[in-house]
Amino acid sequence: MNGNDRRETVLYSNKMSAESLAGWVREGPLAITDGHDGAVLASSADADELGAHAHFVLWCPEIFPDRIRISWDYHPIDGEGLAMVFFGAQGSAGRDLFSPELAPRTGFYPQYHSSDIAALHVSYQRRKFASERAFRTCNLRKSPGGHLVAQGADPLPSPEDADGFYRVEVCKDGPHVTLSINGLQIFHWLDDDSGTGPQIGGGYLGFRQMAPLRAAYKNLTVAQLH
Repeated sequence: MNGNDRRETVLYSNKMSAESLAGWVREGPLAITDGHDGAVLASSADADELGAHAHFVLWCPEIFPDRIRISWDYHPIDGEGLAMVFFGAQGSAGRDLFSPELAPRTGFYPQYHSSDIAALHVSYQRRKFASERAFRTCNLRKSPGGHLVAQGADPLPSPEDADGFYRVEVCKDGPHVTLSINGLQIFHWLDDDSGTGPQIGGGYLGFRQMAPLRAAYKNLTVAQLH
């Protein structure tokens, strides 16, 4: 059910540069520059000074349906941090993710995992804390509640060993969710509502980083699965 043999229609593409991301929604202290053949995302804040408030989320302003494949090229440049993607994100009670009725969001993680938004989110590179560096996994969580619903081994190198870009792919095919990196499937999870709330459907996607990680992104594509 990972959609490899399915017909697809491209819904959205973005080469990912400072210019092409100008219309995206920023939450938290984010600096976007061009470099390393892509858009370089980094915190504009001092991680030692602001701690957990030095991180950010960058949202694509498009609403996407269910049954999509999201893929992009990712290159960790330097810094121990975390890279995550949100998808199927919506406000609670049928409200839009950017409704003024929702609580403010500034990149602080509890505002996303246990507040008034519903989403799935994959942390596909985790290097922020010593425990994450000692045993490296990719984690899928479902919110609200931050439920850890799936894990797989993390094949990505740390920045000092990275060899160019890695293709990251998330497939959200109804209740089936898969993560693959360079064509290697990391996990497959079934959203069957068991104790984690209603099944996640369509919604927004966004990229989150924890400082002091700097990373480059390019060639984002969102395709509808038929």
